[in-house]
Amino acid sequence: MTGQVRLFLTAGTILVLALLCTGCLSMNVGDASYRNRSVMVQITNTGEPADVTVQVTAYRIQDLHQQMYTIAGAPATIRNGETDVMVPVELEPGTYKLYVYILRDGDRKTAVIRDITV
Repeated sequence: MTGQVRLFLTAGTILVLALLCTGCLSMNVGDASYRNRSVMVQITNTGEPADVTVQVTAYRIQDLHQQMYTIAGAPATIRNGETDVMVPVELEPGTYKLYVYILRDGDRKTAVIRDITV
């Protein structure tokens, strides 16, 4: 077998494995809102159900400055379809940037930034 054929087969195998793994955790973060002393995050899952941690890092926006305010997290089981996850956190009235992370087995799988006003 020539070197080019081996390279092609190896690259093809890696591509197939990568495509198979992409369906393992297909989660998207939708809207985020604040109510009842919690940040509610909407998560849409097109893959298998999964146990994850949803982490929210809140940055307060004031006088054109952004300052880290708090970090909170909550475990969740994300089903196929849409799941609302409540992350308990105390936010004072104001404007915030929320960095929302979905973590599974210690690895970050999804990250988004959402703006909210409390």
